[in-house]
Amino acid sequence: MKYYSTNGKADRATLHEAVVKGLASDKGLYMPEVIKHLPESFFDEIQDLTFQEVAYRVADAFFGEDVPAETLKQIVYDTLNFDCPVVKVTDNIYSLELFHGPTLAFKDVGARFMARLLGYFIKKENCKQVNVLVATSGDTGSAVANGFLGVEGIHVYVLYPKGKVSAIQECQFTTLGQNITALEVDGVFDDCQALVKNAFMDAELNEHMKLTSANSINVARFLPQAFYYFYAYAQMKKLSKADNLVMCVPSGNFGNITAGLFGKVMGLPIKRFVAANNANDIFYNYLKTGQYNPRPSVQTIANAMDVGDPSNFARIYDLYKGNHAAISSEISGTTYTDEQIADTMKTCYQETGYMLDPHGACGYRALCENLKEGECGVFLETAHPAKFKTTVEDIIGETVAVPNKLAAFMKGEKKSVEMTKNFEDFKKYLMNE
Repeated sequence: MKYYSTNGKADRATLHEAVVKGLASDKGLYMPEVIKHLPESFFDEIQDLTFQEVAYRVADAFFGEDVPAETLKQIVYDTLNFDCPVVKVTDNIYSLELFHGPTLAFKDVGARFMARLLGYFIKKENCKQVNVLVATSGDTGSAVANGFLGVEGIHVYVLYPKGKVSAIQECQFTTLGQNITALEVDGVFDDCQALVKNAFMDAELNEHMKLTSANSINVARFLPQAFYYFYAYAQMKKLSKADNLVMCVPSGNFGNITAGLFGKVMGLPIKRFVAANNANDIFYNYLKTGQYNPRPSVQTIANAMDVGDPSNFARIYDLYKGNHAAISSEISGTTYTDEQIADTMKTCYQETGYMLDPHGACGYRALCENLKEGECGVFLETAHPAKFKTTVEDIIGETVAVPNKLAAFMKGEKKSVEMTKNFEDFKKYLMNE
């Protein structure tokens, strides 16, 4: 499989090159030349398959030409050593719980897969060290840091906005040590993302060290996120609720929903998608106007979605060949204030007993407001509520129990390097590494 750049000015790349480079030389994002359609027989039996079996069939369609079957199977099965169950919240709204992995967030799937795939390629090319740069607004940093922790030949630099991630999220990537370095940037997520992108474009820096990204700009990070859309469909089919299925995705950098859209192109019978935004409503406004106008992000209680210029919009735009009508016919959008998010969390808990995190609350509310008669909705509960313990407790008035694996992170000592949002300062730091 060859991969092309969304900007159309870079040479085609192999999977190996696309994963190791992260970003194309023309600053575009890599896209596979072909998105394979899965056979009807797969969907006929999908409800009887395990998560790993479903994921391997999807992974084979993406990566089977480039990774030996046994190696790919081992990567998939090792990545998915936890479940992603669908849980009933109301009669026609279900939660896809993506917080049962090691860091209790959906990004465990993509990060763990990418760590293993990159490790395979590094061994194959006998590379001395690859340096992974990752910008995070919350959960990406912890998932990537823990996915790559201790992986030989890889050093991870996590860039995060100072004071703008939850205390528990911060603990998950600043207390690890070993091959993980946390960089506390005096800015917002978009500043962190800009530092990462500029680093890839700097010739001197790339001469000095081998760089790649573990953000959803990397194909090995975002494509595996398609796995759980297929698994959600399988579970809903088993419940006889898959005929008019709507998937609602809390959206920040838009890698998650893009993976779902790839799934639909592959034949996954999702009727339509809803992108649920917080106050950072750039995509919502695009759907309404046809104009994409990025702007600085604003801070909200759903901090992982605080993105003012979503990288993966370029992939969605490319997937639909820039056709606004086609995009808006398959994806609708919503946007919610902090007050609306908090109200949703409180009301849902009081009426159903189901505890939402602020991101999942956007998804749940969007389905409550947008489902049509005869439709059934699944929203992605992207992180465990305990990762936002203080926020959730203040809103619902109940104590949030902290799972053991999350509590373990909170015992470590924070170690981070303070960094300005000036690229020259970041470059100087890396050049001295």
